Amino acid sequence: MRLQTDLKGLQRLGAMSAIALALTSCQAPPLSSEANSTAIAPSTPASTAASFAEVIAVEATAGEPGAYTLAVTIKSPDTGCDQYANWWEVISEEGDLIFRRVLAHSHVEEQPFWRPGGAIAVQPEQTLIIRAHMYPTGYGRQAMQGSVSQGFTVVQLAEGFAAELAQAAPQPPGCDH
Repeated sequence: MRLQTDLKGLQRLGAMSAIALALTSCQAPPLSSEANSTAIAPSTPASTAASFAEVIAVEATAGEPGAYTLAVTIKSPDTGCDQYANWWEVISEEGDLIFRRVLAHSHVEEQPFWRPGGAIAVQPEQTLIIRAHMYPTGYGRQAMQGSVSQGFTVVQLAEGFAAELAQAAPQPPGCDH
């Protein structure tokens, strides 16, 4: 009986190792952008990820060309209304705001969390950058880049890339607990 229990424990350990390896291999290296080399920077830690919200997954869940819904998963160090992810947005490679999904409250007990948004006026092959904004620290450098047709991978944005969008509408009305 003990041998059987030990064998089951080893099988569970092997399964957990396989899952950990699979999750690790799912993270893509940062992309470079030939079309706009100022948007993407080498993966150097200029800021602590702990103080910024990060988009960790993007999926087109519904729609058609010119009207897609994206489901965006965010990991953020929310502590309440004093520090929380207050929106995610879709921007062009040039830094133009295409769509913003305002988040009305903190997600302290729900990490990571996902929220859908749309209809987003983009084409299937159009290259997009999806990033999150954290109140009060602003934008971090980690985002996702890709297209509805090809999917999205993690990128590191250049420090200050399209930072002026933090003032663009729509803005959150405040934080609901």
